[in-house]
Amino acid sequence: MNKVFLIIQREYISRVRKKAFLVTVFLVPALLLAMYAVMYLIYKNSSELNTTRVVKVVDDTGVFADKLHAGKNIKFQRSTLPLAAAKKALKKDHEQILLYIPKNYEQAKGVQILSEKKPSIMVTTAIEHQMNEISTNNKMVAAGIDTARLKGIHSNIDVSALEVTDDGEKDSNIGALTIIGIACAVMIYLSLFIYGAQVMRGVIEEKTNRIIEVIVSSVKPFQLMLGKIIGVGLVSITQFILWIVLSLVVSYIASKNFNAPQSPMLGFLDTVKNVPVASIIGYFLFYFLTGFFLYSALFAAVGSAVDSETETQQFMFPITMPLLFTYLISVSFLAQNPDSSLAFWLSVVPFTAPVAMMVRIPFDPPGWQIAISMCMMVIGFIFTTWVAARIYRVGILMYGKKASYSELVKWFFYKE
Repeated sequence: MNKVFLIIQREYISRVRKKAFLVTVFLVPALLLAMYAVMYLIYKNSSELNTTRVVKVVDDTGVFADKLHAGKNIKFQRSTLPLAAAKKALKKDHEQILLYIPKNYEQAKGVQILSEKKPSIMVTTAIEHQMNEISTNNKMVAAGIDTARLKGIHSNIDVSALEVTDDGEKDSNIGALTIIGIACAVMIYLSLFIYGAQVMRGVIEEKTNRIIEVIVSSVKPFQLMLGKIIGVGLVSITQFILWIVLSLVVSYIASKNFNAPQSPMLGFLDTVKNVPVASIIGYFLFYFLTGFFLYSALFAAVGSAVDSETETQQFMFPITMPLLFTYLISVSFLAQNPDSSLAFWLSVVPFTAPVAMMVRIPFDPPGWQIAISMCMMVIGFIFTTWVAARIYRVGILMYGKKASYSELVKWFFYKE
């Protein structure tokens, strides 16, 4: 085990000392701080946010003009000019907006908003909303319906989702849980590809440089592969921790010094006070590490079987397809049906569990399902590492021969 620890130490220290690692660690918080600074400058200096747009109204019906009321950043004025003259006035004032309401306004494209510059979606939405409300009220009055009484009996019901526990009822935080589950799944999905690819590139680089011939003279191929995988895994965990800590610090500084809206991260944390964040982080670390070890072992085997990164494509897709499939349905299905049969099986199979179970964890799946999933992840990691190691021990010393699936099978069955 001494040799494995030495390899882990070498992989970890050599990577965290690289300028690329340090730049990446500080780049994300720096970009976050820059985003807050830009938001602050926009809200402080932008006059457009507080500009009130004046809409001239040419109303052939005589119904709408006097009932349209000013709203946020919009004001209505009845035009004293006929339509043709009002259109000519647009040429003189590029900021002017003209609303034309013909008598047949209910026909398709009957109502027109005319301007030299394209109006914002806020303006068109406000006009549509007010005109629909006015038209509906007029029709109800014509039908003999008391609109004032109708509005008085209008209900505005707010449904609160509560979870019944042994300690009483508590807020379910459905929205926050969905966001947390999907965010964890996305982070694991991206990380497995990014850091797994680093393991594969490292293997290819050592193989093509012929350094591996010197290394395997004193270290067994399995020890080398295991040390490389664990070393890169620790680098990724270090990077995640630094990102989280620095981002929280930056968010706190931004909320105290900028008068922009509350930091999105701090605002989100206020909504998840009743969510078991500590246990979710624990599960995230477990599934990240076991998923990383599982896929990195396969990536290392692929790296040992080829002489360049361009040759890896034929092996990469079959390996990553289960993970990609689970990632694609995580939002559309798993987050909406966390207790379905498909969600259960995807969270048990080791190749899909890191993403599927992290989507389900915030929704409190049964403990026995979590236990089975975690046991399968450990078994899956050990099995794939064993399979990958048997391919790695032969492939790492093969040069100039294009590998195929049949060759990989032969390498697997080679005896020591």
